[in-house]
Amino acid sequence: MRNKVIAGNWKMNKDLGETEKLINDLKTALNFNLIGSKVIICPPFPSLALAAKLIEGSPLELGAQNMHTEDEGAFTGEVSPKMLKAAGCRYVIVGHSERRQYFSETNEFINKKARKALASGLIPIICVGESLDEREKNITDQIVSVQVKGCLSEISAADMEKVIIAYEPVWAIGTGKNATPQQAQDVHRLIRKLISQLYSWTVAERVTIQYGGSVKADNAADLLHQPDIDGALVGGACLKPDSFSAIIQAAALSTKK
Repeated sequence: MRNKVIAGNWKMNKDLGETEKLINDLKTALNFNLIGSKVIICPPFPSLALAAKLIEGSPLELGAQNMHTEDEGAFTGEVSPKMLKAAGCRYVIVGHSERRQYFSETNEFINKKARKALASGLIPIICVGESLDEREKNITDQIVSVQVKGCLSEISAADMEKVIIAYEPVWAIGTGKNATPQQAQDVHRLIRKLISQLYSWTVAERVTIQYGGSVKADNAADLLHQPDIDGALVGGACLKPDSFSAIIQAAALSTKK
């Protein structure tokens, strides 16, 4: 059985003081067995170094919300994989729907980021997912397939086993809506089949595929019990220790038979 991977995307929330309080409260809340599950927190860039120090000796791991494709240069406002590694990051989110929507990131550019992350020793969490309009037009499978193939271009089988895919239906992000467990499972199964076609079933079975889209304490268990859902990319609910720890606990329980 694949481990469940729960990642908290803080987005543009929490200053340094708030970061310290949230992490300390979260460490206190994680008073249960995490065997079979992994927890990643992704604070804003200014909080990464502080977060790295605060999570030392805890089961928490550190990720970033975005990165550039170059290690250095004249790219005002950008952050390089080299900088993320130095700050203590092991993971990085690439291609989040908000980056696609607000910053016009393409599959090609996201693929370039993912390959750079892997080459730099970072594990990319590659986001894919359809809009409400695309869902209503019944072209979810087509949209997600194009995104998966584009974002995974030229990634080797060996590297692919390190990659995390996050399926996030755009219409369910921050809206309070979420895909039903069966809707989410159907797309996760599609993604795993695509990976098997691009690589092999062996690789596909080892790849972690998360669900992201209004994951909360009260729906996490049903989602995480689906056979192809290997974790969650959590937004708003990760900003509260009680709700995030409840999601993590649901993940830990879902790995027990």
